Amino acid sequence: MKSARAHFQLTCCENTLTLGHRPLIMGILNTTPDSFSDGGLYIDLQKALDHAHAMVEAGADIIDIGGESSRPAGPYGEGAGTVSLSDELNRTIPVIASIAPRLSIPVSIDTTKAEVARRAIEAGATLVNDISALRFDTNMIKVVADTGAAVVLMHMQGTPRTMQANPTYNDIVTDILNFLSDRIAKTKAAGIPRSQIIIDPGFGFGKKYRHNIEILARLAEFHTLNCPILTGPSRKQFTAPKSESQNRLAGTISALTLCTMAGAHILRVHDVAEAVQAIALSNRVRKYQHA
Repeated sequence: MKSARAHFQLTCCENTLTLGHRPLIMGILNTTPDSFSDGGLYIDLQKALDHAHAMVEAGADIIDIGGESSRPAGPYGEGAGTVSLSDELNRTIPVIASIAPRLSIPVSIDTTKAEVARRAIEAGATLVNDISALRFDTNMIKVVADTGAAVVLMHMQGTPRTMQANPTYNDIVTDILNFLSDRIAKTKAAGIPRSQIIIDPGFGFGKKYRHNIEILARLAEFHTLNCPILTGPSRKQFTAPKSESQNRLAGTISALTLCTMAGAHILRVHDVAEAVQAIALSNRVRKYQHA
């Protein structure tokens, strides 16, 4: 699966992030008690800070901080419920305020709430990772437009509680492309330029096993949207269906390698050191193929 990786200058508030030379690694920092893979590990502020710095040392290019789980219903339980605004703020803002001024890399806030995004940006975040593609909170588009933050528009069918009930598509990739194209258009119409937009096909969010495999096989088609591509296959069930989430490293590395070969720009991962090593090799191969 060969695809040239387009280059982009991504606007992140007052900074610019260059994308395209190699996939950037977005390290996951969940400050939640109930995330599907690492829930409860980093709810203590010091543990969260230590983990953030460890990921930077391991080679992370972006730190993505989230305070509300999107765990699907199924093997992990009934599915993540909603989190109050105050709880999500208390989980995320102290971490962002502590690490953002000390890091030379961007900090991302993983949220669907406009007020959380606004407060996170005030604390130093420059990227909003919204699994609802700015749909769940009508004020989110204004926050992104007013602050100049970069934004990830992710595809999801349903909500975390319902998305895995029985997801259906006519053609999985075409349907996601149409959804993302519509969200890009609405985002631009609200005053957010394309230079601030990242797209994410949403592995595991309202997708059956075969859907995720087909997205992975056809990922290069998403370049037609002319936006940087972020993918997050890390520890998702499709990478190793019979394994617990913490034991899916081999499957995750395989998926990350395929995403790299398809030209993905940002890879969202739990295991930063292992991902850096695998992606460095696969990116060299990809460059050789396109030399």
